Amino acid sequence: MQKNIHPPYKTVNVVCSCGGNFITKSTINKEVMNVDVCSKCHPFYTGTEKTFDKGGRIEQFKNKYKAFKRK
Repeated sequence: MQKNIHPPYKTVNVVCSCGGNFITKSTINKEVMNVDVCSKCHPFYTGTEKTFDKGGRIEQFKNKYKAFKRK
């Protein structure tokens, strides 16, 4: 690495809107980084993620092309 061209890499405290916090390293020029979602409150990581299946992609494809016949 070249000297004196890279930003300082320092320890930063990350605070989430849910109240969770953790320490990480970053080049941001703040001591505290505020985030809206973290791994403690994100639906994917907490297991509360809701998926909506609108009939399924395969069924939609079959319904769209059911009038065509195989040769």
